[in-house]
This record gives sequence, C-alpha cells and structure tokens, in this order.
Amino acid sequence: MNSVTSAYTRRNHYQRPLFALSTLAMALLPLCSAQADEFSYPELRYSNSDFGGVGLMQMPTARMQPEGEFTFGTTISSDYHHYWTSLQLLPWLETTVRYTQVPDLYYSGDQNFSGDTLYTDKGIDAKVRLWKESYWLPEVAIGIRDLGGTGLFDGEFIAANKRVGPLDFTLGLGWGYIGQRGNITNPLCKVSDTFCDRNNGFKGNGGSFDTQRWFKGNAALYGGVEYQTPWQPLQLKLEYDGNDYTDDYRTNRGHDMTPKSPFNVGAVYQLTDWATANISYERGTTVSFGLSVNTNFNQLKASWLDEPMPTVTTTPTATELTAEQWQQLAQDVNKIAGYKNPTIYQDGDNSITVVAEQVKYRDRDQAQLRAGILLNNQAPAVKEFKIVETVANQPITETILNRQQLLQVANNDYIGSHIADSRTTAAPQDIQGQPMVDLNKNWNVGVAPTLQQSLGGSEGFYMFNVGVTASADYWFNKHFTVGGSVYLNLYDTYDKFKYDIPPDGTHNKRVRTLVRQYITDNTLRMNNLQLTWLDQVSSDWYAQAYAGYLEVMFGGVGGEVLYRPVGSNWALGLDVNYVKQRDPHSAFGFFKDQTQYDDHLGRPYEVQTGTTTGNLTAYYQPQWQWLPNTLLKVSAGRYLAEDTGVTIDFSKQFDSGIIAGAFISKTSMSAEEYGEGSFNKGFYISIPFDILTVKPSTSRAHISWLPMNRDGGQMLGRQYHLYDLTDGRQPWSGRKAFSN
Repeated sequence: MNSVTSAYTRRNHYQRPLFALSTLAMALLPLCSAQADEFSYPELRYSNSDFGGVGLMQMPTARMQPEGEFTFGTTISSDYHHYWTSLQLLPWLETTVRYTQVPDLYYSGDQNFSGDTLYTDKGIDAKVRLWKESYWLPEVAIGIRDLGGTGLFDGEFIAANKRVGPLDFTLGLGWGYIGQRGNITNPLCKVSDTFCDRNNGFKGNGGSFDTQRWFKGNAALYGGVEYQTPWQPLQLKLEYDGNDYTDDYRTNRGHDMTPKSPFNVGAVYQLTDWATANISYERGTTVSFGLSVNTNFNQLKASWLDEPMPTVTTTPTATELTAEQWQQLAQDVNKIAGYKNPTIYQDGDNSITVVAEQVKYRDRDQAQLRAGILLNNQAPAVKEFKIVETVANQPITETILNRQQLLQVANNDYIGSHIADSRTTAAPQDIQGQPMVDLNKNWNVGVAPTLQQSLGGSEGFYMFNVGVTASADYWFNKHFTVGGSVYLNLYDTYDKFKYDIPPDGTHNKRVRTLVRQYITDNTLRMNNLQLTWLDQVSSDWYAQAYAGYLEVMFGGVGGEVLYRPVGSNWALGLDVNYVKQRDPHSAFGFFKDQTQYDDHLGRPYEVQTGTTTGNLTAYYQPQWQWLPNTLLKVSAGRYLAEDTGVTIDFSKQFDSGIIAGAFISKTSMSAEEYGEGSFNKGFYISIPFDILTVKPSTSRAHISWLPMNRDGGQMLGRQYHLYDLTDGRQPWSGRKAFSN
C-alpha cells in the first residue's frame, strides 16, 4: 500500500522541478510570439508515447488523432519492450491495446514449460476527450492506462493541451504509475479519505477492471512541450515525468530504475506519411527507440477494375425473348450487376422479378441501377422491375423500381436525380409471374486459405497455424441444406502449446483450452458437417434448425429465431442448443467420459459430455450523433462450460467499411475460477475484400484477437447466424463505403 501522506514532507523538493518547468514555458512563449506568422511552420502532427496513444514520452496528453487513425508501433529500451496498437475509434475516444515484455525475465521458472519466452504483460488504455481546444480554453481529456491489466502500469490522468504557434504545451495530473512522483496532494483526498491510499500490488490473473484503484494514492503534476521544427519531418519533445519509479515492477525485481533527472527529451522523425521513428533519453539514464506505422480506416479507398455502368438503349424492347436471350440477360445481371445466379420471373406487362443474392456491390444503389438498366435494355417492356435479394436462398428484401422514373434517373433528366426516387423497399411478398430463366445451383463449393493465431501466450509470444479450408453444401430445396468443411493443416507452431490443463489450477470443463489437441493432433480435420433448415416464417420473422457437427469442438442440435423488420435499427433473436464436445482423436466421435487424464502433467481434467446452451440477443444500431455508425449487441444466456451471464459486443464501422469491435463476457464464473484474464474478452477487425483487391465484393476478411482464450463465457460456433443472413434489411456488414 502506498500513501500520499509522504508527499507532504517532500513538497519543497518537488516544487523545484515544477518551478523549472514553469520557467521554461514562460521562456518559450516569447519565442512563439516572435514568429511573424505561425503558419510559416509545418503542421504539427501528434506523435505517440512509449506506451502507445498520443502523448509525450512516458506521459499522455489530451491530443488525439483524426477519427479512424490506426497505428501499430513498438518502443524498445533496456527496461521494457512495448508492442501496441492504437485506434481512434470515435472522434472523442482513443483506444490502445498493448503487450509489454520484460527483458531478462522469463514467463515462468519452468524451462520445460515456457522456455525462453519473456514475461509478457497485457494492457488496455482508453482516453476520452472532454472538450476541444478553443481560443481561450485548452483541449482537455481524461484517461485510464492499463485498465484491464495486472496492475504493473495502471494509472489515471487528466491532461490539458494548448497550442501556441509551433509549440504544443501539456499540463497533466496523474495517479498510479503516472503520478507516483507524488509532488502534490491528491486533490480527491479532500472529497474522501479513501482516495488517499492505493494498492499498487500485482493483481495476479489480471484482466479485471479494478475500479477500487482508480484516482487513488499518490498524485503528481506532469507536463511538457512538443515543438514542430521548421523542418517538417522533425519534432522535438521535452517532458517532466510524473513517475519517480520507486514502485515500478522492475525496481521491485532488483533492477535499478532510479531517475537521475525528472526530465525526458526526445525527437520524432516522420519517415513517410505512414511511418514514424523516434528516439528519447529518459530519466537521465535510459535511451529508448520507437517505430510506428499508421493508416486511417476512414480514408482508405478502393480502386477497382470493373465492368462499366451500362447505358440506357433507345432500341425498342422485344415483346418476347428466346430462351437464349433470357439466359444472356441472367448472365449479364450476374456479371454486371452482381446478383449471383439469378432466377428471373415475368408477370405479363406488369413486372419482371430478379431473385438472387448480391455478392458484388456493398453499394446497393449501384447494383440496383445496373440491374434496372439491363432489364430495361434487354427484357420485354413492363411497368416495374422487382429485385428480391436473398441470402442462403431466403428472401431478405424486395425492391420495386418504377421503370419510367428509373429511366429518368439513368439519363440524369433532372438535377439531383437518384435511384431512391424510383425505389421502394419492403419485406418480400409472394413472387408473381412465371419463371423465365433459373441459374440457381444446388451445389456450392469453395476453397480458402485459413490463418489462426494467438498473441501473448506463456509458451510463445506468437503462435499460429496456417492451412486450407475446403467447403461444400447441397440444397435439397429452398429450405433444406447439408454442408460442411474440411481443414488441412499445412504448418503450425502450436506444438509449443503444451498443456491440456492450464497451469493456474483452475478446474473448469475444458471447452476451449484443449485447442492444441484439435490443431496439432489433426493434420486433416472435419470442421463441421450439418443438416440445416432455414425459412422466413413471416414478414418479419426468420427461423433455422440444425443438427450435426456444428464446429471444430462441438456437435449437437439447435435452433434460432429472429425478429427483424425491414429498415429497423433493432432486432431480437434467440438460439437454444444441446451439444457435446467432440473427441479430437476421433474423426466422428464425442467424449464419453467427463473425466480425462493428462499423461504429461499426471492429473485429470474435465470435458463437456452434454449441456444446453443458448442466448437471447438484442441488436441495436444507435442513431445518436455521438455514436455514429455503431452496432451494439447484448446477449444473455448459458455458455459451454455451464456458466451463465451476459456478453456485450460493440463495434464501429468506418467510412471505408472496415469494422472494429470488442466484446466482454461476464458470467457466474468468478475471476479465480476463470483463471488468467479474469473474464472472457476480445477484439476483432473486419475488412471488406473490395478495399484489398481490384474487384468489388461483398465478402470480408475477419481478424480476431483474444488476449487469453479460456473456458468461461464461451459461446457455440454456428455456421449460420440469422442476424448476419438478414443484413440487407438494415445493412451493417454490407453497407456501402462512404469514402469512395
């Protein structure tokens, strides 16, 4: 326990550096005012701290990057190796995920277990802007460092920044690791004595939000200045450190981190628009090097090699088409408008209906305009065109295009013309007319590369497996399908993953921590094989039922229902399943005995031989200005290890279509029962293929990261999720890019 009362006896000593910093600031102000034109200096680009996120060196500032800025970086010194990613998730919210390795300290004392893997600490930071800088007021932000870690670097701060010409001044108040210098009395002590003491000890399992520490204990003023030199690539930094390192993790391990100076100096060099290098001299003892790369998820743009938009023909349309002409029309709708293997119906001179899945354009305006022009040019003359968009053969939406209004839009007959002027979208109705051509296929096959990876493990910092997944499904009719996939493991490093029983002594059913057996013990494995029934049971309700080998680790039976009106920003779903755990040493078998035995460790462990699991899930796309382009999912139910609780999943979509999200699951399993990490949580990024390739596509690449994948809060992996299948009703993953 550390008390701030010791700061009283040292106040005169700590006032000297603060006085020096204030004197320096006053000395620099005339330099700023002496500039005839502050715009003669290049624009100041905010740089990152050693810990990631915008800051000086050790200390954070109130500044933030533009929304969507994604930065990956590393900072190396003799004390710590930091590896971090920062994302400006919202205009007012900066998030950072960090791994810190401690040199010369191994993950465990057992060389047979962790080998030469360095001890690795995981941390999550968040910074919230309270208000922007104005003529009189500084920019102000509040933040928490290492809010879900082990407590090695946890701290809180309030910072203010003011720009004066090429100089950006920072003044902050820190607690915990940021305020260990204790040069002032914690102002919150005047509110309550409980704020005067702080437990700075190691939190063991980590992963918990220890609010009992926040803004407590020693407090310190810190500050600094960042100077944009006339040479655009170079910036200089000066910092007064709020930490005296007397309670640092390495200090307590016998490593001398005593500062010779409270001041840190550094330089930042912009290598390119997307790469930055920095060097600093800190505490009068330590040199630190850093490198980062960055991009902006809002500003990424696609560059496509695509078929041109068809033009409206003035040639009179035939009253009837031959079978070959209908076939050509369907192929053009597939290739040029992106409606895969369509079925086309004609209802006399009233309508022509296209029924198909859209696989090419996230921008439905473009897809529907292309399809409408093709139908106008090649099909018999009718009053309206209908497009019934499907997924997995289930109708999702029906779009009706008035032919005459569509032609006016296609020909730009009036200012501000838009396809929405000719369009109405609603729940699909019974299809009118006779089928004229049907390209729909009963068989679907595919082959795709697969990468699975994990970071920060005890046996190895980075482990992965790479292989090929082949999938196939057969549709008996519009509702029944059988399908599955097979994975061929080409290479993996999961042989480092040695335990079947986590070494922290937890005794949960091993519903996920047996991953090594499923990967390394099976070069060729069946991922899933199941029979599925899907249906739109009414205008706003969808349902599915399934049975078989549902995922890599589990098989069983289950079902799901979803209520989702067209155009609604909310939906409600329920899934219920009965599952058993698959035996990784049998292609088709399941575990029969709940108790298994680990020959390596010489002790038993438990597996799941049968349980009911499921969740009630609410989906909501907020319409609030301060949470633009976001999706919130809240699930409550029972998990695979028979724990019960709630999962909250929040994601943000940027203008390019990239989605970044995070989830947490809090269940009846306590932090001690859960083990390292305290509770289930993870992060993910979903990237549209059409910003990675030269062809438009509605497909996505998914990258997920779990700081620690344990057995609590684990959901069943299912082949189909009705909310994803019905995305077209209120597009989320299928939204058009706004940056193109």
